[in-house]
Formats: sequence, structure tokens, C-alpha cells
Amino acid sequence: MAVKFSEKALDHVIDEMIEVVDHSKDEIFNISEGARSEYERLQMELKETKDKVSQHIENGDQLEQKVRFSRQRLAEVSKYFDRYSEKEIRQVYENTHKMQTKLAMLRQEEKILREKRDDIERRLVNLSNTIERAEGLASKITVILNYLQDDFKQVNDMIEDAKEKQAFGLKIIEAQEDERRKISREIHDGPAQMLANILLRSEIIGKVYRQGELDKAVEEMKRIREMVRSSLYEVRRIIYDLRPMALDDLGLVPTIKKYISTIADYNNIKVDFIMMGTEKRLNQKYEIAFFRLMQEALQNAIKHAEATLIQVKLEIGHNYLTLMIKDNGKGFETDVKKDKSFGLIGMKERVEILDGQLSIQSEIGKGTTVSIKVPYNAT
Repeated sequence: MAVKFSEKALDHVIDEMIEVVDHSKDEIFNISEGARSEYERLQMELKETKDKVSQHIENGDQLEQKVRFSRQRLAEVSKYFDRYSEKEIRQVYENTHKMQTKLAMLRQEEKILREKRDDIERRLVNLSNTIERAEGLASKITVILNYLQDDFKQVNDMIEDAKEKQAFGLKIIEAQEDERRKISREIHDGPAQMLANILLRSEIIGKVYRQGELDKAVEEMKRIREMVRSSLYEVRRIIYDLRPMALDDLGLVPTIKKYISTIADYNNIKVDFIMMGTEKRLNQKYEIAFFRLMQEALQNAIKHAEATLIQVKLEIGHNYLTLMIKDNGKGFETDVKKDKSFGLIGMKERVEILDGQLSIQSEIGKGTTVSIKVPYNAT
């Protein structure tokens, strides 16, 4: 009886999944059609804008020729001043000035039209990518839908009794709990501790304020602001660490640029990024690994090295990928083993999985350089 109930419950779940996926497919279709309509409209607008740009260029060139002739005429009048009447001189000057003003306005309009044209072209590229991704996603959803409607219906046949179904569910729960445990640990060690400190310091502010020690109260408020900023950064880092979507959509280099820009702003620190070689999409395992390696090394430089300047260099070669993170921080003794250096251990393991090499050069007071070199095969 319990087995039949479980089978009916699973069938109900599958039916709901099919309904959700089918609805998602319709939404993606609507998005694709909307993007396609906008794409066609922008194409027409782009054609009109290009025609206007061409017309402005032609009119500008013609007017520029007239301005050049008028300047020559003005120079002649100025040179032989005594041959012309005051009215003729004024007329030549006013005509020249009017044409110069008109030319300046025409060139400004041309500039605006060029910028509009470039913006439309960029939007068309983005829309084209959106349409392409939507069509690809729709195809994948169709495959999933077929799987749910056909193959997945046979799951009940493969699950012989309620015990096997329970084990299947427990595995899913266990994986979820592992991920929750990791996130809760990071929140407890980071933002939660900071919030507790903020609460404590807010109480201190109340005490010193009541005692009339305004300078101490202001100083404590400054510390609280720093702690709030750090707590906000930690929360966003935890969210971002779960997996940056830009890595799947844009690839390694744009994601690194975005991450560096964000982390530099939050920590008020200068971080330079240098890209060498050919910027291109890499195999997913290399993109994920190199982003995580860069992320860990950058966090170490900011948190532990107390650096004010960090340089990140990525080289995409023909057969090798190279990553270097260099900072001007306080450095450390590389031959002295520290407890709980899990970040460096994790970096070393990632590099070894890719058959690469990791080297760390550091000296007290002279900063640290982390170098990673991994053989790369595009196939």
C-alpha cells in the first residue's frame, strides 16, 4: 500500500514538473519572439540612422568646401581692405560666420547620429545573442520535456520498493544538507560574527554618548561603518562564490574583469588586470578552475597581505594557460608552514588536477607573487 502511494506521489511530482517545464518553454518562446520583433525594429532604425549619417557627411563635406571658399574670400577682403565697402566686408564676414556655425551644428548632429548608430549596433548584437540563447534553451527544454514525458515515466519501474525510493530521496537531502552546512559555516564565521560585533559596538556608542564623550562615539561609529561594509562584502562574496552566472554566459576573461572591478571598489584598493594572448572561451573546467584560483589568490592578497596594489595577469597561449597574481603587501616566509592554510592547499590541489604548476614567491615586506601554469588542450 505504501509503495502504491509513493508511486502515485512520484507520478504527481513528474506531472507538475512537466507542467512547469512546458510553461517555461512557452515563456522562453515569448521572450525569443519579443527579442526578434525588437531586433527587426532596430534593424530598420539602424538603416534609417545610417542613411542620415551618410546624408550628414555629404552635406557636411559640401558645406566645409563652401566654408573653405568663404574663408579665402574673407582673407582676400581683409588683405585688400580699401577695395571693398564696409557693407561688403560685413556681408562676407557674416556669411562665413553663419556657415561655420552651421557646419559645427551639422558635425555635432553627425556625431550624435554616429553614437546612436553604434548604440543600435551594440543592442542588435545583444539581442542576437539573446535570441540564440533562447532558441538553444528552448531546444534543451524540448529534450527535457520529452525525457520527462517518456523516459522519466519509467522511473517507477526501476524503483522496486519504497526502501529504494527513500534511499534516493535521502541522497538528495544529504547533498542539500552538505551545501547548506557549508553556506551556514561561512555565514557564521563571517557576517554573523561581524553583526554581533556591530551590536556590541552600538551599545558602546550609547554608553560613551551618555557620558558625553562625543569623540569616542564618532570613532566607534566609523568602526561600525567599516564593519558594516565588510559584512556586506562578505554576504555578496558568499552569494557570488556559489557560482558567478557571468562565467557561463560570458566566459573567463569578462568574469574576471567584473569580479576585479567589484572587489576593488568594495575594498578601496587598486587592482590592475592584464590580458595577454587571444581572448576566447575555454573548456569549462579550465574557466572554473582559473576563476577560483584567481579568486582565492586575490582574497589572500586583500585579507592577509594588506596590499594596496595588486596586479592580475592572465595569458591564454597556444598550449598553456598562465595566471599571475602579484601584490605589494607585507609578504610572508614561504618555508614556514602555517596552520589552517586551507586556501593554499585548495589552490595546489586544483592546479595538480590540471597537471599544472603552482609557485609562490614571497618575502617579508616585499609582497607576494603567485604563479600558475597549466597545459591547455582546446579539444
